[in-house]
Amino acid sequence: MNNQKPGKSKQVVLVTIVCTCLLGGGTFVFYGRSIWGPIYRKIIGGQTIESVLDQYGDQVRLRLKPAFDHAKVHWPPQAVTLLAIKDTKVLELWALSDERFELIRTYPILAASGHTGPKRREGDRQVPEGIYDIVALNPNSSYHLSLKINYPNSFDRLQAQQEGRTDLGSNIFIHGKDRSIGCLAIGDQAIEELFVLAALIGKEQMQIAIAPSDPRKVDWGDKVNRAGQPVWVEDLYSDLTEIFAKYPLTSTHEH
Repeated sequence: MNNQKPGKSKQVVLVTIVCTCLLGGGTFVFYGRSIWGPIYRKIIGGQTIESVLDQYGDQVRLRLKPAFDHAKVHWPPQAVTLLAIKDTKVLELWALSDERFELIRTYPILAASGHTGPKRREGDRQVPEGIYDIVALNPNSSYHLSLKINYPNSFDRLQAQQEGRTDLGSNIFIHGKDRSIGCLAIGDQAIEELFVLAALIGKEQMQIAIAPSDPRKVDWGDKVNRAGQPVWVEDLYSDLTEIFAKYPLTSTHEH
């Protein structure tokens, strides 16, 4: 015999519905940023590169200027190179001044999907590997702020053409927050710094090299053989080795 009172039963149902809605809403907010983010931006009004500079420029300068002074590099620099290392999830910021690059800061990559090997098609969840330009600054990213890289570049398209591959994917970004599929998520403070730098010096003065491992520390021949990648990947890794060699790590840099 069920002695539960009708009123109490309704309360249990109501609490269950409320909890379910809260859980579902929280899940959507956390994981559905790519869906609700653009809508939210349209409602509140979009930011511009100039408004981002107004909001974060002084803060970024205060945070980065001591590191630039320590490296004896002028602020703002003449150019910037970013070195991304997938297996250790590290992004290095190198800045040019007076014809020399110096390591300014090392950022942790908070999220990056995939495994060793270049991106080859849409939906493979891979972070690209190669040498890329920054082609756009997005002040209205669903992930705080973002910098778009030019994947697929000419090398990617050439290999795809020779293999008969199409639908290579696109829209690869360095962005804020700590979630990503195919992009590099580095957190809000870090992307503020890179975004402001790109805005100050011009996106044409910033490039990024993305490697599966640090070619200054690993045997690339073994890496290619173990990965079981296409033959052309050896040429790609050779190019990455050449680029990384221009930014040698020393005991001073690794402080």
